[in-house]
Amino acid sequence: MKSVIDHIVVVAPNLAVGAAFVSKVLGVEPQQGGAHPRMATHNLLLRLGESSYLEVIAPDPSAARPLHPRWFALDHLTPDSPPLLAAWVVRTDDIRSASLACGPIAGNIETMSRGHLSWRITVPQDGSLPLGGAAPALIEWQVTAHPAGALEDVGCTLTLLEVFHPEPLRVQSFLKAVNLDAPVSLRPLPAESKPSLVAHVQTPRGHCKLSSPWHSRSWD
Repeated sequence: MKSVIDHIVVVAPNLAVGAAFVSKVLGVEPQQGGAHPRMATHNLLLRLGESSYLEVIAPDPSAARPLHPRWFALDHLTPDSPPLLAAWVVRTDDIRSASLACGPIAGNIETMSRGHLSWRITVPQDGSLPLGGAAPALIEWQVTAHPAGALEDVGCTLTLLEVFHPEPLRVQSFLKAVNLDAPVSLRPLPAESKPSLVAHVQTPRGHCKLSSPWHSRSWD
């Protein structure tokens, strides 16, 4: 069993705000995605490789709020919340074994869909981000071809994901359990600091960084 980075996740109170954030930082526009009926969310997508992408996700105003918490802690956003790189998702071909290996941190395995696509993904019951977003969600696609292959190639590639957490050994244990094979660097933070992610992306304008608004340059 091996896992790799499937996608990184930018959360926003609405898709327009999220798209503007990505465009400002990376210099490219994310493409139309679709809706997730079970979570009452919708998304935009940006290809980062043949089998990886960036997702901008937000509550879907045209859908009724679900009876359960939305994923990626979206229910905690307010209309004026800033967009941020909040989460990442790793792909495995055996999500049940991977979930068992990393324990309860990842959450429950849920079946999801968007249009003709379907997959299984781990989601904490309360909709929170595992280890504050430092630990990834797990995904197993139930399709013949990865959806990134259908996206327009605009010349962006994820080269490194930095994961900042005050207890990096907890994150390291999680990643070891799922046998992650990916360009990920764990960085320690002072105690009580808020976890954050920094994605290094090669773009047509050169090397760019996507991060959380509270990420401090002094931690780099």
